[in-house]
Amino acid sequence: MFTDVQDVLQNYRDAVYEQDVEKFLLSYAPNVHVFDCWEEWEYHGIEQWSTMVTEWFRRLAEEEMKLGVEIHKEVGKENAEMAYVHGSVSFAALDQTGKELRKMSNRFTFVMEKIDDSWRIVHEHSSLPIDMESGKAIFG
Repeated sequence: MFTDVQDVLQNYRDAVYEQDVEKFLLSYAPNVHVFDCWEEWEYHGIEQWSTMVTEWFRRLAEEEMKLGVEIHKEVGKENAEMAYVHGSVSFAALDQTGKELRKMSNRFTFVMEKIDDSWRIVHEHSSLPIDMESGKAIFG
């Protein structure tokens, strides 16, 4: 399905914009381990991750907005069985007309494995730097 690492990234962008949980989860291995920026410290396995993604997309739909996803400063490396990609990702909240309402960025790392001839994310790590004085996250 994902013959190229870039296919996984494109699927991520498309699935988030479309708020398609099934499509989004196709990029992930069943045993995925995610360190996330929001609410939970980590998620173990596709079932926990699916619950979070379903809730995320439900809230977006309730607010009647889409998310445009841009990946920046992407760096990666791959061999026949493993790959990694890291950089920053911006999420732009768009209203029904496509007008940008707000935007935030965070850092990410995806570790991928070739599973059944398709790249799948086995580990995702997202993070935000913390302001030393206030202790609050910095949303780039």
